[in-house]
Amino acid sequence: MMMTYKMYLFTMAFLILFACNKQKEEKQPNEDFQRIITPTGTWNLVWNEEFDYDGLPDTTKWSYDTQGNAWGWGNNEAQYYTAADPDNACVKNGILTITARMETMENKRYTSARLITKEKGDWLYGRFEICAKLPRGKGTWPAIWMLPTQSEYGKWPASGEIDIMENVGYDPDHIVGTAHTQRYNHTKGTQKSATLHIPTNSTDFHVYALEWEEKEYRLYVDEKLFFTFTNEGTGYAEWPFDKKFHLILNLAIGGNWGGQQGIDDALFPHHFYIDYVRVYQKLSDSGSSSK
Repeated sequence: MMMTYKMYLFTMAFLILFACNKQKEEKQPNEDFQRIITPTGTWNLVWNEEFDYDGLPDTTKWSYDTQGNAWGWGNNEAQYYTAADPDNACVKNGILTITARMETMENKRYTSARLITKEKGDWLYGRFEICAKLPRGKGTWPAIWMLPTQSEYGKWPASGEIDIMENVGYDPDHIVGTAHTQRYNHTKGTQKSATLHIPTNSTDFHVYALEWEEKEYRLYVDEKLFFTFTNEGTGYAEWPFDKKFHLILNLAIGGNWGGQQGIDDALFPHHFYIDYVRVYQKLSDSGSSSK
């Protein structure tokens, strides 16, 4: 009788534990980030990358951009971007790490990685959140940014560029957000940009966010608004941001901006850490689209 009672208790405990675990599994897809509310509205998750696996970045979401290695990407950059090399881009313990190394390849002294969502994640309008921790060292140039998927208004800068976050190693405590268009771009010295002091950007993770709508886009760090670029209503030369764009994560070395004060070889390797990437669209934005 006692043995039968003990078996009953054991069975009940097992069933309760199983039910609790099952409940957790069923709740997992409905994480609290599926829908968020900001001062500008309610946003629904449409695409995300939590890096909840180990190995190379998920090829259904990311591609390696290597086409500009031959000409230094237009900025005289010193790195060679590799493809599918875990020494330069690898996911482990829930974090994507982009690593810049001292390694000679194709007449370049350094290797790194440049990941893009082109034709795997392309969006018109939305809120984009990237949780990241930056490298620190003279010569580094990490960036979180967006380019048009089709360049329908012509070659850069006519079709636009949205720089959500850039940082250069010789000015480590500041991040920069910039808009590039036909009228406003750095080749003319007319670019629109803003700078924010973030002294912990290489010791802590921060959320770098873009809210992009039809009339303006806004840049934030940890919900702090630091830059707004407004649609002047005068055409694509000022506002080419009415077409689909894709995300880019990269760690450049040197170049016209990143290398202005040289490159400190003693500090390599450098690591750019990304915890997650989340893309939302506004609940009321019927005109928004995603892929």
